[in-house]
Amino acid sequence: MSKKKEVVTSGGIVVREKPLKLRIWNNRGYYIMFIPVLVFLIIIHYWPLLGIRYSFYDYYPGRQAPTFVGIKHFQNMFATAAFWTAFKNTLELSVIKLIITTVSSVVVSIFLNEMGNLLAKKTLQTIIYLPHFMSWAVVASIFSLFLSPSSTGLVNGMLKSWGVIDPAGQGIYFLASKDWWRPIFYIINIWKETGWGTIIFLATLSGINPELYEAADIDGATRLQKIRFVTVPALMNTIITVLILNLAKVMNMFESVFVLYNSNVYDVSDVVSTYIYRQSFAVARPNYGYSTAVGLFKSLVGCVLVLVCNWASKKTRGRGII
Repeated sequence: MSKKKEVVTSGGIVVREKPLKLRIWNNRGYYIMFIPVLVFLIIIHYWPLLGIRYSFYDYYPGRQAPTFVGIKHFQNMFATAAFWTAFKNTLELSVIKLIITTVSSVVVSIFLNEMGNLLAKKTLQTIIYLPHFMSWAVVASIFSLFLSPSSTGLVNGMLKSWGVIDPAGQGIYFLASKDWWRPIFYIINIWKETGWGTIIFLATLSGINPELYEAADIDGATRLQKIRFVTVPALMNTIITVLILNLAKVMNMFESVFVLYNSNVYDVSDVVSTYIYRQSFAVARPNYGYSTAVGLFKSLVGCVLVLVCNWASKKTRGRGII
């Protein structure tokens, strides 16, 4: 006869744990409700993982059966300059965007925290939150109109009226210029994500002990000194946590680039995800084996970043992210 496991409740009472089959039967309603969710997860998230095998095949859908080629696609990938350009751009765009959006969120959070007028503070918060809820397609349409080189472009119209550029000449096509695309991309990201990023920092600021500010007032500290020596140090742990958690997602950049870039700026804007998209849908004879190999490499790099960030999180916060 198998021994029944004994467990100690929170009240210190020792009870015998029921057999697994009996526990499943007693909670059958919960398991039945969980079945649709489990099926959905398997079909959407795990079944597609079987396609990883095509990274070792030449695969032209509808034309011929997959042909095993070993690591040929990985060799081609590492020997392709366009892939390395996309990989470098992914890291640069993601890391710089992460840093500047975090810094802007911290600055705006401190500014909001210092506002004394509650109505003005709530109104401003609502206004800066709204861009986050706009889709990237809408954002791209708005800024394409603003930055259009034609006479309808607001920015070019202002520059011409100020005499910065020749009023009779052609305007600057910002989104098709290698010199301008990245600065514009960062500005759009600041505009869209700064408001949403302030939420976590404002929550941290609301938890600062008021006695610290009172002590600073007694010492004769100015408002800027209180921000420097009380507010910013209190935010540092949150800032590090946000940077660590978001660093694990640097390889996932796609939509924000896809709706803004074009063939004129591939050298400075193309990222791994858009490179995969073009290899799959924008070439005359796509080899899904090659694009799968690039996607697998991207996933492996993302996995390494997650593990590194998990280690860094344990060192700084005392607990991991996974």
